[in-house]
Amino acid sequence: MNIDSDDAGALARLHARLEQAAQAEGLLDVAYTTVDSPVGTLLLAATPKGLIRVAYTNEDHDRVLQHLAEKVSPRILRSPRQLDTAARELDEYFDHKRKAFDLDLDLSLSHGFRQVVQRHLPEIEYGQTRSYKQMAEMVGNPKAVRAVGSACATNPLPVVVPCHRVLRTDGTLGGYIGGLEAKTVLLELEAAA
Repeated sequence: MNIDSDDAGALARLHARLEQAAQAEGLLDVAYTTVDSPVGTLLLAATPKGLIRVAYTNEDHDRVLQHLAEKVSPRILRSPRQLDTAARELDEYFDHKRKAFDLDLDLSLSHGFRQVVQRHLPEIEYGQTRSYKQMAEMVGNPKAVRAVGSACATNPLPVVVPCHRVLRTDGTLGGYIGGLEAKTVLLELEAAA
């Protein structure tokens, strides 16, 4: 089906009105948008508490939105304006103009030890790496190396909460939610700054 420019403009205006009305009425629990990046198209989602999800294309954005509908709220709407700050900060990061994110985060998708690890990940400075073992020590549980790996693997906010900076003790990459190519790109980007 082809949509002419008049119809496309009308649809865009209608969507904008629906977005404003949902926001004004308190009917929007999760706003989302997508942004292009050197590691592919990223899905960004936020609740009123803050950024709750950053998802790579390989995670299947539709599946991620379905998961958010089940775990957070079915009241989800594409609302790019709600994520302008997150999108801008990601652009600055990829352009070597930002080394740390200054965003409100909603960590409610993680619990217990996983959330503890994810809260400590931003302590690894831009361009630096730590091993899973060092992270376990950093969070006060030196024997929890595998649990640190699990916390990194399930990080709902990759890039912003920098699990890509955690490597195996021998210096090899280990796994990464966005794939090893994305992890390599992020580490090389930070090393080049």
